[in-house]
Amino acid sequence: MTQYSDHHGPEGLRTRGTILVVAGRGETRATYARFGRRLAADAYRVRVIDAPDLDTEDLGAFLTGFAARLADAVAGTAAEDGVVRPLVLVGADSGAAAVAALLGRAETPGDQPDAVVLAGLPGQASGSTAAVRTWDQELDIRTSCPAHRGTLTQDPQVRRGSLDDAIPDAVLTAAHDSGAPVPALLLVGDADPLADHEALAHTAKSLPRARLSVVHGAHHDVLNDLQHRSVAAEVVTFLETLRNELRPLIAVRSSAW
Repeated sequence: MTQYSDHHGPEGLRTRGTILVVAGRGETRATYARFGRRLAADAYRVRVIDAPDLDTEDLGAFLTGFAARLADAVAGTAAEDGVVRPLVLVGADSGAAAVAALLGRAETPGDQPDAVVLAGLPGQASGSTAAVRTWDQELDIRTSCPAHRGTLTQDPQVRRGSLDDAIPDAVLTAAHDSGAPVPALLLVGDADPLADHEALAHTAKSLPRARLSVVHGAHHDVLNDLQHRSVAAEVVTFLETLRNELRPLIAVRSSAW
């Protein structure tokens, strides 16, 4: 069985970059099919990989193994001319924590990403917000999007109750203290009960080139909540600024409130 899910851009268009999506707790690659298709429609090469296994007490060993997984996944996207740049890592939930922790290392083996997107980065207490939940309660924490709720519910590989799995403190500390030198887009829903909004603001300010985007009304699964079209547009806007020294290509002036 393949370890990846791939989404290719429209035939005949030049590929604009490579996006590697790392899923979060309980999710499967199918969780990001809609997101992957949307970015691919903008001529990006998208590959989705499974959530990282965070059941470890050795942070260094975990990050080394995780880096090797990412390197293998990236290498598999390469065409005759190599990996199409920019190479961007997109992590969600525990995937975001793992990506941020990895990028905070002084040396990261494999292809260095040109940028990262961290979506729904959990706070320190994210694994203990409630001892036991029903599936409907877990869905309420994740999303209010009917389509995404259906996707999660109908996927037999989705692991229910996974949001109660604690992410190791060492991983979360490394993630929030990450000094990732590459441009970073942090995405969080203002209705995400698993996020530490104050810590995210501090993380964004501490990174050399970071953009914190707060999505009004969005829950924990910020890439797949009711605002998924606007969030995907925000991601594409960020990707396009990588070609322009992070300066937006469009300046907006509006009289709307």
